[in-house]
Amino acid sequence: MDVLSDVLAVMRTGRPEATRSSTGAPWGVRFPPAESAGAHVVLRGGCWFLPAGGDPVPLGVGDVVFTPHGNAHALADRPGRTLVDYCPEPNEESPVEEMRIDGSGVVTELLCAMYTFDRARPHPLLADLPPVIHLPARLGRHASLRGAVELLGAELDEPRAGTAAALPALIDMLLLYVLRAWFEEQAPAAGWVGALNDPAVSVALRAMHRHPERPWTVESLADRAGLSRAAFARRFTATVRQPPLAYLTWWRLTTAARLLRESDAPLRTVAARCGYGSEFAFAKAFKREFGVAPGQYRREG
Repeated sequence: MDVLSDVLAVMRTGRPEATRSSTGAPWGVRFPPAESAGAHVVLRGGCWFLPAGGDPVPLGVGDVVFTPHGNAHALADRPGRTLVDYCPEPNEESPVEEMRIDGSGVVTELLCAMYTFDRARPHPLLADLPPVIHLPARLGRHASLRGAVELLGAELDEPRAGTAAALPALIDMLLLYVLRAWFEEQAPAAGWVGALNDPAVSVALRAMHRHPERPWTVESLADRAGLSRAAFARRFTATVRQPPLAYLTWWRLTTAARLLRESDAPLRTVAARCGYGSEFAFAKAFKREFGVAPGQYRREG
C-alpha cells in the first residue's frame, strides 16, 4: 500500500472540479476563504498571486500554486488592481466552466482546480501543509508535475471525445504530483514530510495501512522498522506526532468510517477488516471516536 495515495483517498471527498479563465489586462480576481482546497496553473501568459496578508508572488507559464486550507487570495495581472469575484460560467464548447475578462492587454489563461477535503476528520498530513505551496516551472524539475500540467492544458485547448471523463482523473493526478513535488523539496523534518521520507517510520506506516486488521504491537512494528522498541517509539512519535498505537487506532477507525460510507459490508466484516475481534468492541471504539454507533453513522452518511 502506498501511504501517500492511501492518505489522499481518505482526505479527499466528492469529485474534484476545474474551471478555466482567460483574462486580458487589466484584471484582478479574488477568491474568498473556502472549505475547499485550490490549485492554480498558469497555462499562458503570467500574473501575480496575492495571498491575504502576504507578499505578492509572480507566476509564469507552468507555475502551480496550491492553497490546501482554502485561505483567501487573489490573482491579478499586477498588484494593486481592482478585484472582482471569481464567477465562472458554463461554456457550451468546453467541459469546464470558464470566466473571461476581455481587457485589451496581455492575455493570461489559468486552470483553477478545487478539491474538497474531509474537514470533520482531516488526516494529520493536512495540518502539516503550509497555507501556500508555490511550485515554479523549472527546467528538469518535477517532470511528472509538468507532464500533468501539459496533459490538462491539452485537454482544455482541444476538448475531444472523453475529455469530460479524463479531466477528473487528471485533476486528481495534479494534486498527487503537487504534494509529491513539495515533499521532495523539503529538508528532512518532523511531521509527515519526515515520516514519509524516513525508511523506518514509512515501513511501519505501510504495514499499518496495508494490514490494519493485524494485531500490531509496538514491538512488532519496531521489528518491521529494524529498530529497538524504544528507539522506534521515539522516532515514530517525533515525526508522526502520535505514538504508534494511537495512530493505528486513528487509522483503523478512519478506515472503518470510509467502509461504512462507501460499502454495504456487514458490521462484523468492517470490524474484522479494521482489527476488531468483535462487533461489540468495534462499536464501542467507534462510538467513543465519532459519538454515534456505526449503524447510525452509516444511515446518516
